[in-house]
Amino acid sequence: MESSPSTSPSRTAWLIVALLVPVALLNYLDRQMLAAMKYSVMKDIPGIALEENWGKILALFKWVYALLSPVGGYLADRFSRRHVIAGSLVVWSGVTWATGHATTYEQMLAARALMGISEAFYIPAALALIADFHLGPTRSRAIGLHQMGIYAGVIIGGFSGYAADQPGFGWRGAFAACGLVGILYAIPVFLALQNPPRPAGYATSPRTSPAAALRELLTNGSFILLVLYFTLPALAGWVVRDWMPAILKAEFKIGQGKAGVSATLYWQSAAIVGAIVGGWLADRWMRRSRRGRIYVSALGMSLIVPAMFGTGYAPQTGHLWVAILFLILFGIGWGFFDSNNMPILCQVARPGLRATGYGLMNLVSISCGGFADWGFGILRDRHVPLFGIFGIFASTAVLSVVLVLLIQPRDTEPGPAPVKH
Repeated sequence: MESSPSTSPSRTAWLIVALLVPVALLNYLDRQMLAAMKYSVMKDIPGIALEENWGKILALFKWVYALLSPVGGYLADRFSRRHVIAGSLVVWSGVTWATGHATTYEQMLAARALMGISEAFYIPAALALIADFHLGPTRSRAIGLHQMGIYAGVIIGGFSGYAADQPGFGWRGAFAACGLVGILYAIPVFLALQNPPRPAGYATSPRTSPAAALRELLTNGSFILLVLYFTLPALAGWVVRDWMPAILKAEFKIGQGKAGVSATLYWQSAAIVGAIVGGWLADRWMRRSRRGRIYVSALGMSLIVPAMFGTGYAPQTGHLWVAILFLILFGIGWGFFDSNNMPILCQVARPGLRATGYGLMNLVSISCGGFADWGFGILRDRHVPLFGIFGIFASTAVLSVVLVLLIQPRDTEPGPAPVKH
């Protein structure tokens, strides 16, 4: 139960969320554009050539991003979340601008690797900062609102296929414009964002070493379960984000612009609804049970199972709307899941280790997501049926439901202990 007046959020707490939503949007817009503009990029850079090479471009970003996520999280825990967030925004925006000037396969690989380095520092720091300001009754809703920026970024990125088809603008112009916007927005973020005042016993000790932080997290059984739970659905999530525009274009014989929009607009809009409803429901459920957020997340994962089977089967019907319906179901389930990952982490790890913990979650999850992207490209080159591939993802979602229900929340917040149910 989380309903103490002392944990009521201030106007500053909601201002933090409002400032970070556009940053989250840019974070995922800069990623999603490449997937939506795949055919234009491959045509302009012949050295990419194979689907497998395209999979490597997608995967390299994830592997670098994953490797650096714990580092970014640890720095945000030990020093300043504000500085880590603003610095990350400036650097990845510069890399986004530079991506529009890549002319070879090797340069594109290098650009995506640099993008992975710079973006790795944002998400752990941002979610931990929001959790710092929202100590309980509004935590899932606040995280859900932030995740809405991510979904909006993916939606806008889906429309970038149309921009890539414009002779006077193209995919290069889209990357250059988004990079400049990010650099400019970093100025108000740096000036207005602030770190929270932390009471005694709340902040991480300056003497906490990386080894001590790792030891505390990796000996926590519930944290290990959360890492596994966070990872398995991400295999499907990354493939849907990165490959669905190309899948819909190839399977339903539609244009690059329509495919990009169809692959992002509907399920990401559904994810926004899922994040709002899932965040509200989780916060309400927490008033009755400390496992409320776990139950809501498991409910969302249960929706992802049929969504994966249906998405894989849809091309056999020949109807695009069937694929869109199952993607919408996936989006609702994803919103329930995504809005509660950091709040569940807050129930198993103390405040001073939450950015580090989320960074470790990213390390495992996104590393595996990179292999999923690469492997999906290989399977597509070998003409493996989509239904079989997505069936594997559905089975991992079933296992995930079991894993999250095994997590045991504990008291991690400063102040009076919450009522147990």
